[in-house]
Amino acid sequence: MNEYEFTLTFRLPTADTDAELYIDALAESGCDDALVGIGQPGRIALDFARTATSAFEAVSTAVQNVQQAIPGVELIEAAPDFVSTTDVAELAGCSRQNLRKLMLNHPNSFPLAVHEGSPSVWHLANVLTWLQERQSRDVDPTLLEVAKTTMKVNIAKEARQLPGIALPKELRALFR
Repeated sequence: MNEYEFTLTFRLPTADTDAELYIDALAESGCDDALVGIGQPGRIALDFARTATSAFEAVSTAVQNVQQAIPGVELIEAAPDFVSTTDVAELAGCSRQNLRKLMLNHPNSFPLAVHEGSPSVWHLANVLTWLQERQSRDVDPTLLEVAKTTMKVNIAKEARQLPGIALPKELRALFR
């Protein structure tokens, strides 16, 4: 068993509902291993530190616990996944300048950005895998497992919008 740290952000069933009303229900449904953020109207974010046999089990049970506590809630994003250069540098334990230098020196192998702009954004799992495999950097295996899982969840969330796409059963359960 490992402890997995991740954040799940949800849209509440109605935008004018006070998110504080759900805090007790979240704890009762099994989210007592999360810090709850209620700063944005119509949204709720939970920062989990969950012990499980896999990152997917940790994330999927957390989503199910939130859905049980707040019927009609909709998953917006699972993190860590979308990251900037600064985020990756912090998580990888190097300077932003060092990471930028690696990107510029390896333009054909560095992972493609999900969005190029200001700031550019990558999937964390792709960058950590690249650092591990191409740069022989030590990467926290638990962080990499969580990043791969949250990337899978976020891609599945978006893929649901495409006609004719059938998600695997284990991912469909996250989006009731």
